[in-house]
Amino acid sequence: MVDAWGVTDIDSYLQAHCTPADDVLRDLAAETTALFPDAAGMQVSPDEGRLLTMLVQLTGAAFAVEVGVFTGYSALCIARGLPGGGRLLACDVSEEWTALARKYWQRAGVEHRIDLRIAPAIETLTALPAEPHIDFVFVDADKTGYPQYYETLVPRLRPGGLMVLDNVLQDGRVLNPERPGHFAVAQLNETVLHDDRVESVMLAVRDGVTLIRKR
Repeated sequence: MVDAWGVTDIDSYLQAHCTPADDVLRDLAAETTALFPDAAGMQVSPDEGRLLTMLVQLTGAAFAVEVGVFTGYSALCIARGLPGGGRLLACDVSEEWTALARKYWQRAGVEHRIDLRIAPAIETLTALPAEPHIDFVFVDADKTGYPQYYETLVPRLRPGGLMVLDNVLQDGRVLNPERPGHFAVAQLNETVLHDDRVESVMLAVRDGVTLIRKR
């Protein structure tokens, strides 16, 4: 069954069987919806946020990069998975959205782990050292930029490092792309599949998540 908000019974069951979000994350999600109702759908869901925290912990990541911050839910989840002394480089172009992010990072006690850069992400990424040094990457930004972000980040990802790409299904539109963003994501999905530098698995988590491990 699907309720009035489009939430299915299995969605509710799934959420009920994940470690729940705490008050900080719930309040951030609620304030994001209240302040930015037209954009709130860009925020990751609680189960995906929990997945990000766990992946960071499982990989032992100490230096992470996020492309696309919005109001900071996913960055907060990534930062919580980092060890003491770990750092997250967070890339976004919006002062307005990330002002809310900063508020909740401070409340969660992780603001000291996050280096927020307000600039076109590709400028921030290309300025990073060229050698492999990144442990973990999460990309959830403008879809037309995905191929360029990928090609910039893969050489900088350490062997055994993990990249997570969000929205790789585009609500199913990768099957019949209509817009530039759909084409870009569909193109990148094929690139990842045939890239000998990495191994990958695409998961049917929300709008599709691909886990990419550097060989």
